[in-house]
Amino acid sequence: MLESVGVEPPDEEAYRALLTASGCGVPELAKLLDRDEREVAATVDRLESLGLLTTTSDHPPRLLPTRPDVAVDGLVAVRRAELDRVRAEARVLLSEVHAQEQHRPENLVEVIVGQEAIAARFAQLLAGTRDQLLVLDRPPYASRPGESDPKVRGLLTEGVVVQGIYSPDSLNIPGGVDEAYSAADAGETSRVHPRVPMKLAVFDRRIALLPLSVDQLVDSALVVHPCALLDALIEMFTLLWNQAVPVVPPVKADPTDARLMTLLAAGFKDDAIARQLGLSSRTVGRRVAELMEALGARTRFQAGIHAQRRHLLEE
Repeated sequence: MLESVGVEPPDEEAYRALLTASGCGVPELAKLLDRDEREVAATVDRLESLGLLTTTSDHPPRLLPTRPDVAVDGLVAVRRAELDRVRAEARVLLSEVHAQEQHRPENLVEVIVGQEAIAARFAQLLAGTRDQLLVLDRPPYASRPGESDPKVRGLLTEGVVVQGIYSPDSLNIPGGVDEAYSAADAGETSRVHPRVPMKLAVFDRRIALLPLSVDQLVDSALVVHPCALLDALIEMFTLLWNQAVPVVPPVKADPTDARLMTLLAAGFKDDAIARQLGLSSRTVGRRVAELMEALGARTRFQAGIHAQRRHLLEE
């Protein structure tokens, strides 16, 4: 039982014997164990150094075993301190390795192949995210369309800032709009952009996951570590974010008009908008024309941008 905390089996046997024969001397213990006295004397020295027994100053000395709970707690504390030192030394060693390897190109990008491997790496990176997650969202999806990863929702409850930019195709799939608004209600800061070029996830601005396929089901991806490519991906996200239209329901605008403008920016046609809002296509067409004229917009997406700049859409 005690081998895991540094006590060898012969020494543990002697300790257990002492628990039933407390106060005996080395000769009596040797006889009890059927061992040589010199061997038992060495065992006693080891047990004493481990705090498992105390030798009295009597002549001859008597052996008093430490209570098992006190003894084991002490051994566990010592082993824990040793493990903490090893962990600290390992981190120092890792930092030295990183310092040596950070400029090697082969260590800046990982190639991952296979949907299961990509999903496992994504989950690992999510679990290590502490401050911020940036996401470009567009099909195709490995999981069911319109259904977000519960692990991402879990980050929101932990205080992680999640910023998502949706493509029109993301909102066009069944349940896509409702899912986007549900994510926003859960705390995600969401926007929509008419041209999302790729799928992307950036974790704490220190590492990115970038699928290699754009129009096909993802079966290969890159993991990008700190380098110029990661900086460029973050800058691209920032530029798209500044151009995108908020998905979050507004404060200052009429709720129906706000959602309508979001759907306009996402590229929805009047019939699709009508289904989402529960209105007739004629009503939607008339209201779109009125909004575009009022905002001085020539395109639907431009109407969403003007609405944002005039603070009709608020996050």
